[in-house]
Amino acid sequence: MSTPELVTVTVDDREIRIPKGTGLIETALACGVEIPVFCYEPRLGAPVGACRMCLCEVEGMPKLQAACTMTAQDALVLRTAQTSEKAAEGQRAILEFILLNHPLDCPDCDKGGECPLQDLTFRWGPGNTRMHFPKRTFDKPIPISPVISLDRERCILCYRCTRFSEGVAEDMQLVARNRGAQSIIATFEDEPYRAHFSGNVTELCPVGALLPATYRFRARPWEIDNVPTVCGLCPVGCNVWATTREGKVARILSRNHPEVDDGWLCDKGRFTFDHLRADDRIKQPLKRVRRRGFDPVAWEEAAEEAARGLGEAEGSVVVAFSGGETNEQAGALARLARQGLGSNAAIVPDDLDPAVDGFRAPLAAIRDAEVCVVLGDEPVVDRAPVVDLWLRAARRAGADVITIHPAGSIGVSPGSAAHVARSLAEPGTAPPEFRELADQLRDTQRVALVWSGDDHDRGRRAAALAAALGLGEGSGLYVLPRTPNGRGVSSAWRAAGEGRGEEPPEDGEIGALIVSGDEAGYDPRVARLSERARFVLTTAMFMGDHTLWSHLVLPGTSYLERDGTVVNLEGRAQRQRRAVDPPFPDELEFFAEVGERLGLPVSPRPDEPSPALQAELPPRSRPGALSEPAPPPSPNGTGPGLELVTYRSLFSGPGVERVEPLAFQRPRAELELSFADADDRGISTGDAVLVVGADGVGRELTARVNRRLRAGVVRVADEHADGFARHVEVGKV
Repeated sequence: MSTPELVTVTVDDREIRIPKGTGLIETALACGVEIPVFCYEPRLGAPVGACRMCLCEVEGMPKLQAACTMTAQDALVLRTAQTSEKAAEGQRAILEFILLNHPLDCPDCDKGGECPLQDLTFRWGPGNTRMHFPKRTFDKPIPISPVISLDRERCILCYRCTRFSEGVAEDMQLVARNRGAQSIIATFEDEPYRAHFSGNVTELCPVGALLPATYRFRARPWEIDNVPTVCGLCPVGCNVWATTREGKVARILSRNHPEVDDGWLCDKGRFTFDHLRADDRIKQPLKRVRRRGFDPVAWEEAAEEAARGLGEAEGSVVVAFSGGETNEQAGALARLARQGLGSNAAIVPDDLDPAVDGFRAPLAAIRDAEVCVVLGDEPVVDRAPVVDLWLRAARRAGADVITIHPAGSIGVSPGSAAHVARSLAEPGTAPPEFRELADQLRDTQRVALVWSGDDHDRGRRAAALAAALGLGEGSGLYVLPRTPNGRGVSSAWRAAGEGRGEEPPEDGEIGALIVSGDEAGYDPRVARLSERARFVLTTAMFMGDHTLWSHLVLPGTSYLERDGTVVNLEGRAQRQRRAVDPPFPDELEFFAEVGERLGLPVSPRPDEPSPALQAELPPRSRPGALSEPAPPPSPNGTGPGLELVTYRSLFSGPGVERVEPLAFQRPRAELELSFADADDRGISTGDAVLVVGADGVGRELTARVNRRLRAGVVRVADEHADGFARHVEVGKV
């Protein structure tokens, strides 16, 4: 990498040597000088100079200049409002203009006390007003979505929100209408702002114009505490602040980690915290009573019952992990099963081959890649949403982003990821497009490989592909787990015994089944094992299908109620801090009590080094090519009709289901189909269609034509695909 050219810049009589092209805002900060800004935000792309708050005097220029739009050049002399009366007068005039119609409702505004406009007015403003005429007013607040309210009276037209919508999330749903003094912020066609990342505009807004509806009138800045923690709802591991008031979580804010999330946060991570106060949350142990359902029992009795049931299992114990446990919780369960009960069988939802650690790179490396390749049938934005933002950033930076799935830039049949990986690793007999892509990848220095799907042995296949392509420094491999801490749970299970252990038995009775967390119930194997287990112990926040077979149900905790460590999809270990105390002992304390009764000491606190932290610095193993062939799937499966592909939406799960404001984000009852298939059947977007499975049972859904979807394939969210087989018939109602 070449050394950047250094230039000499003078800021308020302070001389500094700095790389040429550095923004003047950063240059001034390097000199210890602050230039106030409203619209400037480097993460939003090129500055636009909309607010003019950064007016400064530049030697040789007759008029004041917006410092945010200028860069460091040799011999440039800059004077800010701290040393230039002309610049100070300009900034006072700008603030006076911004406040011309701005309401003086700081005591009532939820932004009061943490508002940049308020702070800069006190520090840089004129101190009084010359305007005594009525201010302009609008209807307020305007609910642009169930989770965001807009107060147009407070808007200063910095355009941060529209720039985020257009240039970062690329949802194009926030727009500026009209011109000049009549400009307003609105949603496109006045439709609700329905997007995966809409809540970020409430943090970007430098005034109280855009606010989270879930936080309105709930707290004031001097009443709250902000706890640094890590989101536990997807495998990205975004860094967040959990704002608490009187022992309750009041909001979630992003906590910028430039290598992981760049300060962005999806709406699931931002708004799902209210599930902690759900009316149907389990708050005490429940014991099954024959013919009478469940009865509440004391914690002491629950621990005794758990020890009895597990002790009588005679070594025949299966643990079903949810993948949302902390490393310490998973380690305690793994030691209890493998060392205390002599069992090696478990359902580990994301047991990735350790070879993927040989190609680790920060998520931020995706943005700097020259070529990004996405494999797998699952939409990246629903599996690991911030990864989708990194891919969009890479595309805007000029990278070639190639998606290979039924709706990708290279359309393939469902379930083709393994075959594509082999074609790229050994392109000799592959189709021409894969041979060309393989050559391109081998000739590119910075490559990002993203695997988004549940394909069998995907970790080993992905690592073998990375090795075959010769990926080196600057490149990265990202195998997206389905669960938030899948990699940490897998490491904890392996560390407690000898490797992976055993798969659960296919048939026959088992002594005991431990179901850890609500998400474990989504695995169909758990229901089948529950029917065959003599004793079922479940930890869950809510009653549901996964608790029907349980003999003992324990209250579960949320990630906001835990202390411990987690490992994100990169393999990066991060600290998860308890924001609020759960209303009962957490799972780690309970299993420590059970372990003591079974003669196995387990620490009730996450104060011991976690075995899963070994994933932080893994050996850089390089696997060879795959030994067995990966034949391509048939173009349209093997059955009649259209091939069904299902995916799990980001806005699904027991937590989201209990947050009423997020109901509008949940997947619609829609069926995606290709233009060719829709044209053959006379179907248009919005039409009602009847989808009939192999058993003859039909369901009415709404059609959505996807011009990028491969012909012969239809796609439905998991929530609306119950009862459908792999192939379905579709007809217009």
